[in-house]
Amino acid sequence: MNKGCMISLIIGGIFLFIAIAFVGWGVSAYNKMVTMDESVKAQWGNVQNQYQRRSDLIPNLVNTVKGYATHEKTTLEQVTEARAKATQVTIDPQKLDAQSLQRFQAAQGELSQALGRLLMVQERYPDLKANQNFIELQAQLEGTENRISTERTRFNDEAKTYNSYIRTFPQSLVAGIGGFSQMPYFEAEQSAQKAPKVEF
Repeated sequence: MNKGCMISLIIGGIFLFIAIAFVGWGVSAYNKMVTMDESVKAQWGNVQNQYQRRSDLIPNLVNTVKGYATHEKTTLEQVTEARAKATQVTIDPQKLDAQSLQRFQAAQGELSQALGRLLMVQERYPDLKANQNFIELQAQLEGTENRISTERTRFNDEAKTYNSYIRTFPQSLVAGIGGFSQMPYFEAEQSAQKAPKVEF
């Protein structure tokens, strides 16, 4: 074998090694993106579970208030309507984008405001304020609001890790080829997403 042929084989071997290493890295990066994408979606499920828990508490809270505050019909209707609207706005984790998250946040924000108004009603009804069932529902609602806040923060952390990874070069090449796009974040709104104030 002559010297030129030997050099060609060595160069070819180097290129083959580089190509195999690049493909191996690409597969590894792709698999990591899939795992991270699934983590974000799983965390989204945790967020939805807490919002559902809050939604499930509302009928009991409304019924308890209704028994004491018969003159608060408008407030009770607003809470019921806001709950119905909030439960209609759902997001498929496969289609999680900024617009759908904004719609979801807006609906949940309206419900938070309506709940805040409902909880203020207790100030006008001392018997309601002392009702054990109402006190327990308030405590559950407060705990749920805290869990919602925690799960939203965790979702944003997962989304940030994922977004940073897919935007970093050279992973961005694999993300572009694999069709991975950025995940949206929960953003604080002026007042709509504040947890209702629960007073004891």
